[in-house]
Amino acid sequence: MFRDLIDDFDNYSPEPDKFLDVPFVPTDDRVVEAMLNLAELKADDVLYDLGSGDGRIVVAAARDYNARSVGIEMDTVRIADAMEYAGDSRVEFMVDFIEEDIFKADFSEATVVTLYLLDAVNVRLRPQLLRQLRPGTRIVSQTFDMGDWEADERLHLSGVNIYKWIVPAQVEGAWEWEGLDGTLYYVELKQKYQVVTGSAWWGNEAAHLESAALCGSCLQLTIRDDETAALKHFTLSFEEGELQTVLEEI
Repeated sequence: MFRDLIDDFDNYSPEPDKFLDVPFVPTDDRVVEAMLNLAELKADDVLYDLGSGDGRIVVAAARDYNARSVGIEMDTVRIADAMEYAGDSRVEFMVDFIEEDIFKADFSEATVVTLYLLDAVNVRLRPQLLRQLRPGTRIVSQTFDMGDWEADERLHLSGVNIYKWIVPAQVEGAWEWEGLDGTLYYVELKQKYQVVTGSAWWGNEAAHLESAALCGSCLQLTIRDDETAALKHFTLSFEEGELQTVLEEI
């Protein structure tokens, strides 16, 4: 899977003023396809590949999915190779390669982000991903995870682990809304990434927060009235840390 990292280091001579956190190891084409499928990449997506190497993920996204894609890479030689590859694949008008440090880059327009870095690099990059990316953005990483941010999905292909995260909205806090019958509902929520817990009130009485499932900007809540055992199901939509809409299941 990894070929030989030591050979990569021995054969590569970076410019003196640059430090590459991750050695270049090409991604197998089957893994590229699996990553993009797991990301559910579509033509209206914008993909950013952080540490894009020879550009094969960026080119595949444009060539096979008709999606605009951008590679961020520090190695000038790799960027030149990637641009040549994009031209040979006739997708140069759909892709861009930027020579920049991924920790300084702005990738906030991305709807899909792909990674093949290292565990420590992913964890260091994690706050930046959560800060820049909009809720619902999909992040897919080959081999390496995000520390205590558990993946929403995981795929195992020919000895390779592929992880997918969906960037969650910020929902921690106190929220209240009125149900269809005029009943006031109130919740106090705590959040760790996409995992949400908390307390609920139904009218003026304490209730039980039966379940909370956060996916992107949508939070699905099931609240149980402890007195009658009745259940209420709601879908709350958040934007920029604010509650925008509430849909009640009838």
